[in-house]
Amino acid sequence: MNSCVEDFLEFYPEDKITSANFPENESDIKLLLNGVYSLLRERSIYNEGLFGFGSLDGATPNAYNWGNTPLARIANGQLNSSDGQIVTFRWTRAYAIIYRANYLISALEEVDLTPDAKNTYMAEALFLRGLAYSILVESYGGVPIVNLGLTTEEARNLTRASAEEVWSQVISDYNFAIDNLDVDAPQLGRVTKGAALGMKMRAYLYQGKYDQVLEVIEQIESLGKYALFPSYEGLFKPENENNEEVLFDIQYMIGENSQGSLHDQFCGTGTGSWTRGSRYVPTDDLVNAYEMIDGSAVDPQNPYEGRDPRLEFTVVVPGSYFLGYRFPNYIYPGGAFNHPGNRLRHLSTRKYRIEPEADLPPSGQSYLNNIILRYADVILSKAEAIIETNGDLDEAIELINRIRTERDDVKITRLPMGLSQAEARQKLRHERRIEFAMEGLYWSDIKRWKIGSEIYPQEIRDHLGNLIETRFPNGYLEFYDLLPIPDNEISLNENLEQNPGW
Repeated sequence: MNSCVEDFLEFYPEDKITSANFPENESDIKLLLNGVYSLLRERSIYNEGLFGFGSLDGATPNAYNWGNTPLARIANGQLNSSDGQIVTFRWTRAYAIIYRANYLISALEEVDLTPDAKNTYMAEALFLRGLAYSILVESYGGVPIVNLGLTTEEARNLTRASAEEVWSQVISDYNFAIDNLDVDAPQLGRVTKGAALGMKMRAYLYQGKYDQVLEVIEQIESLGKYALFPSYEGLFKPENENNEEVLFDIQYMIGENSQGSLHDQFCGTGTGSWTRGSRYVPTDDLVNAYEMIDGSAVDPQNPYEGRDPRLEFTVVVPGSYFLGYRFPNYIYPGGAFNHPGNRLRHLSTRKYRIEPEADLPPSGQSYLNNIILRYADVILSKAEAIIETNGDLDEAIELINRIRTERDDVKITRLPMGLSQAEARQKLRHERRIEFAMEGLYWSDIKRWKIGSEIYPQEIRDHLGNLIETRFPNGYLEFYDLLPIPDNEISLNENLEQNPGW
């Protein structure tokens, strides 16, 4: 031992990554960044619900989930704090993003980078951390803020910050991203200045801070980058991904390395062995909300003719064709027909579906990106902010009319000028529901608008009019505006107080 040189004892394995040899260079930093982005993907979207897309509509009057999952129990008022899936997944996945983002931030000090490169990586990490905190606070209210590495013992003694403090952290993280990101990303799929501004806009919108919403939208518009895509139907097709309407989306690709999604398989007519299955079925309540193109009453003998074109771009209605089949071609009496899902399958979801059948990817490998934020949301958020600040209501209505008339394939009756604030508010809320149907936003809208008591109880009926279930039969429970803190998290840390009602 005395004869050995000291360096001989400092042996590190060269065939694996350890804290002693990683990160060493910018390529390693990119690996860490990719590791944060990868957590945005959802592999079992029917029961997870980080962003949720169509599955989150299953927690609203827009869709019925025939599986007895926690998302379905959110919709019918039977959720428990001991339930897993979305209750637990949102918490654990968001904190996993925060942990990886924090690790990346600390690793930036270990690698020689140019100041610009370091600020860009830092900005992306903080954007993703802010996004995770926004999901947490919107879901659970105040949660622990963790911006440093923790020991197990420290983690067991964390307390909940207030919702206001968490939202403040969200805005702070987004602000750094806005100040240090370019208008165009260095690589397709990475976050941009516009994405950071857009998510900051949404953070203020969900807090009801409408003056700040308008300020951020002014910055988005000054970029001169975003516009409505000319085709509503085409907006959700693979060939039009990353178009001028998209501020931020989740990138997916085909392949066997868990880089695709199951979204189309569980939320629509599906792929693979589920080609003609659908877990999240649009409800008649949603279909009935679509207007006639000319503003007239719906003909009960021809209920799908002359409707807002967004109906058939969103929902596969009876008599239409999908994947080469006239829909619904598989409803039949008896047997499996008695299952609630089959009884509702006179409708299915078309939005985010891949056509034609020859282009369907293998099960679990859908390559279609899922849009988190698009320019239509910016337009309608501006209209909402103007209405709620009692600004120029005609300007707000004109913004709504852009959504109703500006695309090549959506032209419906313009809303009139001269509406009251209450009337304009009703029109705005209706337009958001229709424009973003089966995109997972309506659940958040219901909660932030505090309208649960107005829309429940809700009856879910099959195509023959038979009752399947009544949601919140005794009226909406206001504490459902927040998810419960997962029971297993409270069992690990008694300082985490449960949300009221749970």
